[in-house]
Amino acid sequence: MRLRTPMPELPEATQWMNSDALTKEDLTGDKPTLIHFWSVSCGLCKEAMPNVNEFRDEYSDDLNVVAVHMPRSEKDLDLEQIKEVAEEHGITQPIYVDNQHALTDAFENQYVPAYYVFDEEGNLRHFQAGGGGMKMLRKRVNRVLGVNQK
Repeated sequence: MRLRTPMPELPEATQWMNSDALTKEDLTGDKPTLIHFWSVSCGLCKEAMPNVNEFRDEYSDDLNVVAVHMPRSEKDLDLEQIKEVAEEHGITQPIYVDNQHALTDAFENQYVPAYYVFDEEGNLRHFQAGGGGMKMLRKRVNRVLGVNQK
């Protein structure tokens, strides 16, 4: 997915957790959105989750945060396990369970963890993959939010 590309429509999820089903329209128009892909079998995802949760809490009034569970193997398809890991790691934001890789394909995403930052109009402003780079992610989120950097 290229920078400035509009957010794709959200195809029907296997299941939504922590929320009713959301649409692209729910995530655009009023505030920017951080969409992060993770998987129950991904150690880096679990290590990075406190940082994602910090974004969610710190910017709760100004930023939509949505988790997308992207299975990497058959073992990752178990909805109960996804729910348990989400609870264990404090994932209270909406979780789009993508067992069919519908949203993963729409985003052309191949990585977990992966982070997509969209501005309030729904255009991609930043993408990064991997466990590190949280300072860069924070910088990009702040830029999209119009927050002055220290």
